[in-house]
Amino acid sequence: MSGRVEENKLLFHAPSKTPQLMNPVILAYMGDAVFELLVRQYLISLPNQKSHHIHREATKFVSAKGQKRTLDLWQPHLTDEEADIVRRGRNSKSGAPPKNADLADYRLATALESLVGYLYYEGRIERIHELFTIAIGKNEKIEG
Repeated sequence: MSGRVEENKLLFHAPSKTPQLMNPVILAYMGDAVFELLVRQYLISLPNQKSHHIHREATKFVSAKGQKRTLDLWQPHLTDEEADIVRRGRNSKSGAPPKNADLADYRLATALESLVGYLYYEGRIERIHELFTIAIGKNEKIEG
């Protein structure tokens, strides 16, 4: 296990394997939760605190379409290692997409979640923040 994992203040239970050996779907499972937490923190930091508004805005980020759009923004900024994790996540067998999601978008959303999960378990919280800052900087200008 990498020494960086111990630096992650939100990690109470380390995984049984190193992030490099974890199934991309398992990384995506954690990445989904971490990404949603970041989105919720961001939206609650904004002035409009109405729950229906926050939910509507969150969907723009956490839907398969929104995560695909975010990954598109991140692609030029990814290291080779991160791009490899994205590739593994995209190609993983993650099940059938929700009925309102396009299969290609769903696979790319899984890829984004795999990357976030990987970075989380590596203890690279600052890197997650860097990437998330790219996402919110661009997504604020995107409607729907």
